Amino acid sequence: MKKRMDQEKDEKLRENGQVVLDHNHDEQRVLLLSIIGEIEGHEATPNQNKATRYDHVLPRLAAFEDDDELEGLLVLLNTQGGDVDAGLAIAEMIASLSKPSVSLVLGGSHSIGVPLAVSTDHSFIVESGTLLIHPVRMGGMVIGAPQSYAYFKRVQDRITGFIAAHSHTSQEALENMMMDNTELTKDLGTILVGKEAVEAGLIDEVGGISQALSYLKSMIKSGK
Repeated sequence: MKKRMDQEKDEKLRENGQVVLDHNHDEQRVLLLSIIGEIEGHEATPNQNKATRYDHVLPRLAAFEDDDELEGLLVLLNTQGGDVDAGLAIAEMIASLSKPSVSLVLGGSHSIGVPLAVSTDHSFIVESGTLLIHPVRMGGMVIGAPQSYAYFKRVQDRITGFIAAHSHTSQEALENMMMDNTELTKDLGTILVGKEAVEAGLIDEVGGISQALSYLKSMIKSGK
């Protein structure tokens, strides 16, 4: 029985980057959720690309919320961004959970990965981790009409509004970072490394896996 459960756990980890952490002296059960590579939306990414599928993540988060045995959520992030609607859907789902949640940015959490990084109750970033904030881009044909630019602005407002509501920075400051033309050679935007993301009010602390997991366990223990 135990062997079969271990095999199922290994399979979930390989397929979806999800595993329950439960071998600790406090006997706390924490769901580890990895958001890696490109955040896949309605269109599938090429097979050779690392991707996180939102149609896998959303049901898992719903099951996590409904499972009385699971006490907290730890989100590991190393993503280049991806589909805006899919990323915001995951971020809104995490933000609406009733159980404690902590995020940890490893490598980077770029573009639509920024709302994901701030969606938890508390956030960490490693010293070499990065956040990349840039204007909304859209693939395919775009009609050069005022309505198109108005639509882009509304999409951008959805992103900056969410980030501002779940961090310690303002929507105006985020828009200024998005439109900065001095940092990136081929694009507008701002890249923040480690403590710069904390100083900008986006991430709560610089730290690694031990700090993130310890903080989550303390939240579970205190009932916050």
